[in-house]
Amino acid sequence: MNEKLLEERILDAIDKCKGRISVAIDLPSHSIQINSDTPYSAASLIKIPILLECFRQSEHGKIDLDETVMVPKEYRVGGAGVLSTLSERISLTVEDLLTLMIIVSDNTATNLIIDRLGSEAINNLCNSLALKHTKLSRKMMDFQAMKQGYDNFTSASDIITCLRSLDQGTLFSQKSRDKMLYILHQQQFNTKLPARMDKDKIYIANKTGELPGVEHDCAIVRSEEKTAYIVVLIDELDENESARDTIAEIGKLLHDYLTKPNL
Repeated sequence: MNEKLLEERILDAIDKCKGRISVAIDLPSHSIQINSDTPYSAASLIKIPILLECFRQSEHGKIDLDETVMVPKEYRVGGAGVLSTLSERISLTVEDLLTLMIIVSDNTATNLIIDRLGSEAINNLCNSLALKHTKLSRKMMDFQAMKQGYDNFTSASDIITCLRSLDQGTLFSQKSRDKMLYILHQQQFNTKLPARMDKDKIYIANKTGELPGVEHDCAIVRSEEKTAYIVVLIDELDENESARDTIAEIGKLLHDYLTKPNL
């Protein structure tokens, strides 16, 4: 499958989607951009720049990934994750909190990391990467802030920039990049981009995001010497299941492009 056919098949998949959809894919010698500069509610994709900023601060000695953080009951929030359900006396390292933030999208872990880093620092990281639409305006599960009109935003093109920076940018050492990739590769939510991929043929490191009416996924995908960066954002949904199917179909098309070039 060549790049033109891949784009045509992705457009066919998009035509069946009942929501508003944005797709960005960076291939070794080609880029597919479909509404990629459109802002969306970030949902849990905002956790990608939070991850980057934490490792940036680690590189500069402002935070120790092995530092132990208490998880007080009063700081725990619902939604995705496990910390809100565990026993009262818990302490985890910063790296453990980052891992939970990514692989099970733990909202309590995320809020503890935001407090430790500072929202301003996270947004400064977004500015330093020249992200056009990405901003952290509230913590996870902050319904009061949401009622007041505060939300977290991003775009497909911005998340592509984040993935590229994480994977090969000069902002981080090889050690930090390897650690971040390892965390993303342990992702437990695999019903979207990875759902129809053959894990024996490709390496995938991804992060999902979802809210009522919103389904996102982003990933770094490798097959032999080829690397692709992909982001799919969908909102304005009456129900979420069909959007997950659309994202899985787009993931399968990318998988086939990388592993079956003559398809």
